[in-house]
Amino acid sequence: MAGKAATAPSTYAPSPTQKARQRIFKDVDWVRPDGRGFQQCRPAFLKTGAVNSASGSAYAEFGNTKVIVSVFGPRESKKAMLYSDVGRLNCNVSYTTFANPVRGQGSDHKEFSSMLHKALEGAIILETFPKTTVDVFALVLESGGSDLPVVISCASLALADAGIMMYDLVTSVSVSCLGKNLVIDPISEEESFQDGSLMIACLPSRNEVTQLTLTGEWSTPKIHEAVELCLDACSKLGEIMRSCLKEAAPMSKE
Repeated sequence: MAGKAATAPSTYAPSPTQKARQRIFKDVDWVRPDGRGFQQCRPAFLKTGAVNSASGSAYAEFGNTKVIVSVFGPRESKKAMLYSDVGRLNCNVSYTTFANPVRGQGSDHKEFSSMLHKALEGAIILETFPKTTVDVFALVLESGGSDLPVVISCASLALADAGIMMYDLVTSVSVSCLGKNLVIDPISEEESFQDGSLMIACLPSRNEVTQLTLTGEWSTPKIHEAVELCLDACSKLGEIMRSCLKEAAPMSKE
């Protein structure tokens, strides 16, 4: 699987809302630390075949957030054979010791493994690998914000690279609420000051949500607005991910 193609960094953002150009924010002088617009996602760099020893793998770089995911299997599993005739999915998310600027900071991400499993499980056709297990190992090399959405999207790409049958790719995007402002694909600095966050993982081609998490206090209109922003951005991220797979396919045959 060596030598697979990498896509050039691609930007994506939800389409502008159709309302009468009402601004989401009133603090017009407030600028995002990295200079992006409030509804602009970070450039996405994606590459498959990052780990030669794995059945499938992917590397994702969204700004300063860098993730690598390895997929192993399907392989025989005693647990899978005992439970049912369908396949079993195992997910693990870990951070390198140097992932955060302050060593040890933000290292409590045990819940990310179960959240990754929940986001991916609904997309995988488990019946296609009965009595076997697929293991997904995600490693965050650098934590730059919106870590879990990047992990989910990268893991989906790695599963596709491994040839695991899925209903659709899984894409994920988050939005932070900072006062009256909604900012998409937040970086670490924005997440540390957020009043609330909303993350969506979905199957863009099927318009199905596999996971939605909400923290903080939100008004109903703000939730609707954040969901629309995430779904639109997820759809566009899906196009970038499919392009990455298409570019890698010819090289894998050589």
